[in-house]
Amino acid sequence: MDPLVAAIDQGTSSTRFLVFNAKTAELMSQHQVEIKQSFPKEGWVEEDPKEIMQSIYECMERTCEKLRLLNIDISNIKALGVTNQRETTLVWDKETGEPLYNAIVWLDLRTQSTVESLINKSPGKNKNHLKHKTGLPISTYFSAVKLRWLLDNVEEVQQAVLSQRAMFGTVDSWIIWCLTGGNNGGVHCTDVSNASRTMLFNIHSMDWDPELCRYFDVPMEVLPTVRSSSEIYGWMKSGSLAGVPISGCLGDQSAALVGQMCLREGQSKNTYGTGCFMLRNTGTKPLMSDHGLLTTVAYKLGKDEPACYALEGSVAIAGAVVCWLKDNLGIVQSSSEIEKLAAAAGTSHGCYFVPAFSGLYAPYWEPSARGIICGLTQFTNRNHLAFAALEAVCFQTREILDAMNQDSGVPLTELQVDGGMTSNRLLMQLQADILCIPVVRPTMSETTALGAAMAAGSAEGVGVWSLSPSHLPHVTSEKYEPQINPDESEFRYARWKKAVQRSMNWETNEPCCNTNVTTGVGKKMNGTPWGVPPPPPHIRADL
Repeated sequence: MDPLVAAIDQGTSSTRFLVFNAKTAELMSQHQVEIKQSFPKEGWVEEDPKEIMQSIYECMERTCEKLRLLNIDISNIKALGVTNQRETTLVWDKETGEPLYNAIVWLDLRTQSTVESLINKSPGKNKNHLKHKTGLPISTYFSAVKLRWLLDNVEEVQQAVLSQRAMFGTVDSWIIWCLTGGNNGGVHCTDVSNASRTMLFNIHSMDWDPELCRYFDVPMEVLPTVRSSSEIYGWMKSGSLAGVPISGCLGDQSAALVGQMCLREGQSKNTYGTGCFMLRNTGTKPLMSDHGLLTTVAYKLGKDEPACYALEGSVAIAGAVVCWLKDNLGIVQSSSEIEKLAAAAGTSHGCYFVPAFSGLYAPYWEPSARGIICGLTQFTNRNHLAFAALEAVCFQTREILDAMNQDSGVPLTELQVDGGMTSNRLLMQLQADILCIPVVRPTMSETTALGAAMAAGSAEGVGVWSLSPSHLPHVTSEKYEPQINPDESEFRYARWKKAVQRSMNWETNEPCCNTNVTTGVGKKMNGTPWGVPPPPPHIRADL
């Protein structure tokens, strides 16, 4: 039988374990477990690191059971790749193996006041003050400010740092450390794609930057070793796959870029998950954006291979808006129902929804924005709202695409898409209509896990998956062509932009009265953030 390669896909809302044929990229089996998020205060988003690991072990064992039922020998699994939600921040004790706090999820807003203070202290109050080294604006999104919060606010973290027991990592580091033995010889590492999302990593020197670490006052000894995205990091220590090498690691959006076979300069993909992320491969030279996009390390597929970079547009709320309609408003009973509701309306009837629940990410990077629904009339019903929510995902993608076209100077002629939301056919058609270019969806939607498997299978010492263009498998796909008049598309897009402006500068730190009634995200009415201290004086703002 052909060799198999497995992948852990640890996302914001679920964990999956998938096994692929290394010759054909066929998905052989998989298992999925949902992950709970907790919201201890408004704007705070956390997950339990132990639950994350438990979900991984469960998915692995259940998938192996399914393979045995299919008479597939699990000894054919030759390698394992890891792909993960990026920027989510963990600190744990290397002696006990215990997490020192919950994982702070990438969407979390508790560091907003720290971010505002850092921007205000920077020359010209410039949010792009660190961009020349990191490719990123100063934002609540990235790991450095989350780690700084943990160092300032969690006594267990402070004590562990003092006694040199603390380990910091994004989710990939925690997974690899646990799977390779944890406090019994576990490997503490990350790959370049995840490291480049921390604001502590220099995307030119390809290593942790001492000046950036001093700026955020982060002790460098807590950081993982940075490795390439495709090499043997260690071996599985227990379970059905004990002895299998862990040899691929990519942040989820980089993994989707690889899984969509976007390995040449200029190729792009958009992933529709909890958030929405468009990446354009820019080759071996980083391209700095003038239009609000991020410059990120896409992948480095081998120790001796060059790093490739990408321009990225990040949207915080995509699939999460459907969850909000289901869980908070109760207007749908399941996520799949939104397509039916929206199709019944066929239009938003002039209703526009800006789901800025965590501020606005690209291209604005405006943490003060908040979600709004405007254009309501007595005629508006839940069907129109469902349609407006789907349109919001498409409009946000259009903003990213426009910025990407401006930065690269080469307009995209079609968009490759993947992720859970792409099963919504109405959304895909809406996306083609609003972009005025075709949208292409692979019939096998698990491209994120596929990318991690490709990186793992092609690693030196494994060598069961070829990434040469002539050996890449052909992936069947579905194409959605634009069906509306471009003038109508432009009119709707212009109205959306108007709605976005109305969502700006909603949340401020300005005092309005001396009362402690709660209002806004994590604020009291006197402007003091709940549980969020002012930034420590030792954070440098002069880098």
